[in-house]
Order: sequence, then C-alpha cells, then structure tokens
Amino acid sequence: MTRHLTVLAALLLASSLSFAAEYNSRTLKFAATSPKGTPPAIGMELFAKKINERSGGKIKVRTFPNGVLGGDVQVLSSLQGGVVEMMTWNAGLMLNHVTDFGILDFPFLYTDTAKVDAMLDGEVGKMLIDQLPEKKLVGLAFWELGVRNLTNNVRPVQKMEDITGLKIRAQQSPLFLDVWSTLGANPTPLPFTEVHTALETGTVDGQENPAALILASKFNEVQKYLSLTHHNYNPQIVLISKPFWDTLNPDEQALLTEVAMEVRLEQRQISRAADSKAIAELASSGMKVNELPAEEVVRIQQKIRPVIEKYAAQINPELVKKVYQAVGYQAQ
Repeated sequence: MTRHLTVLAALLLASSLSFAAEYNSRTLKFAATSPKGTPPAIGMELFAKKINERSGGKIKVRTFPNGVLGGDVQVLSSLQGGVVEMMTWNAGLMLNHVTDFGILDFPFLYTDTAKVDAMLDGEVGKMLIDQLPEKKLVGLAFWELGVRNLTNNVRPVQKMEDITGLKIRAQQSPLFLDVWSTLGANPTPLPFTEVHTALETGTVDGQENPAALILASKFNEVQKYLSLTHHNYNPQIVLISKPFWDTLNPDEQALLTEVAMEVRLEQRQISRAADSKAIAELASSGMKVNELPAEEVVRIQQKIRPVIEKYAAQINPELVKKVYQAVGYQAQ
C-alpha cells in the first residue's frame, strides 16, 4: 500500500510540474524619460519587483527612468529594433506611428477618470493596441502620467488671451503644435530631456506637464507661475519590443501582460494621489498657483474645436464615435 501511495505521489508531482509555467533566464531593460519618483517610474519599479517574484528570479527587469537610455523617440526606435525591451510613453504621442492614438491627446476631453479608465481598459484600448504589432511594438497596458497644467515665467494664465505670445515647449506632435498655435502661443517642440535647460536659459517661457512631474523635474526652480489648466490627460502606454516579444514563450508573454495589467491599478492610484500633493508642494516652494476659471475653459474649448475636428477627420470614424460616447463629448 505504501509503495502504491509513493508511486501515486510521484505521478501527481510529475503531472503538476508539466503544467508549471516555463520561464527562461532573461534580463529586460525598461526605459522612460520620467524622473525617478514620478508615477510612471514608480510603476516601473512595481512591475520589476512583481516580475522577479513571480518568475522565481528568472526574469529580471532593470529600470532606466529619467531618459538614461535616450529620449522617447530614440528609445521607441530601439524597441522596434529589439535593442531595448520595454518602455512607458505618453500614449497620444504614438500618433506619429499609429494615427488613431492621436485621439488620446485631444485637449479638455478626458475629465472623468472613471470613464477614461473604462475606455482604455475596454474596447477603445484594444482597438488601439491591436494596431501596434505591425509597427514592431506590443502594447501591454495603459498606465498614466496624470493631468497636464501650464507653467511659465511671464504671467499667470487666467484667461485665454494670457496664452498669446508665450513661447511654450510643446511635445513632439503636430496636434500639440496646432493647439498652441491656435491659442496664440509660439510652440517649440523639444525632447523632455532638454526642457529644464530650455526654461533656465529662456529659450522657452514655459512648458506643460502634470504637477508631480513638474515637481520631480524641479521646474519650479526655473518657473514662476503654475496655472491649473487641466488641459490634457496623459495615459501612458506600456510597450514591449515585438522582436523581443516573439522570442518569449507563451508563459513568459502571459506573465508580462498579467503583471502590467495588475500594476496599472496601483499605478493610477499612486498618480492621482501624487497630483494634489505635488500642487501643494509647488505652491509652498514659491510658485504662484492659480486655477483657470471654468468660463475660460469653455472659451478655449470653442477656440480649438477646428483643431479637434481636423485631427478627428484623420482617425478611424468608428473609434472616434466610441471615444466620444465613452467620455460624453458632443461633436459639432
């Protein structure tokens, strides 16, 4: 009887091992331009820790925040070539590679985080991510950077006309250039890694980013005014190199996807808690903080409608419809 039980136990052990996940020893480079301590960088660290734990130490993730491996455009190219394995990036800037992603950067559209979360985690997010493999990229999840606000050294922005003439560092996207030009500013596209120097030397008067990133980047040391415009919501997409992805077995692919999706919930909470705290710290550091009045937001929305319509016309109509329905936006 004992012998039979021993044989049975051995068979059960062998059976369970055959279903155990198979992980190979690998080291992934995970890059971002966001500084250490910001919500995207914290998300990267959480991701690295969980992957190490769940793979039994076989899969290691080395994080490279603060643009250590280069600017966003450079790192994205490295992903497509299989030189760098992962990055997190402002999802809307994928516009230059997949036009439909541009809808995520439409200003003053994404004000309800619950609706945005459901949209990105649902059909809209899938429609976008499904277009990435042909660009040698794989999307794992949508995290976030936060809500963007405007800083400058000239004057507080309390009405639409205060934007006129400001030299604003703009993200490297035609959409942003058009938005700021329409509002009368002089937009200057620069990689994020060059922004602090540009502000310090007066090459530009201002920039726009979430409060936590403004604080972590020490922009408050070279900027006087913070105007809470809340003009853009910045989802971050977690990307992995498709050439690298194709070398992974199904268990490894499943693990990376599962953890990226799990971390998104924690990372979003961290980001939203960091926002109000950062605004308070920026004010206490000496920045003059003002809220853009609601009536001015409406005026700006009306002013930039032609820009929204221009870029919406370039995007899959079905996607536009689903996004507008999800956030309750009424197109003209």
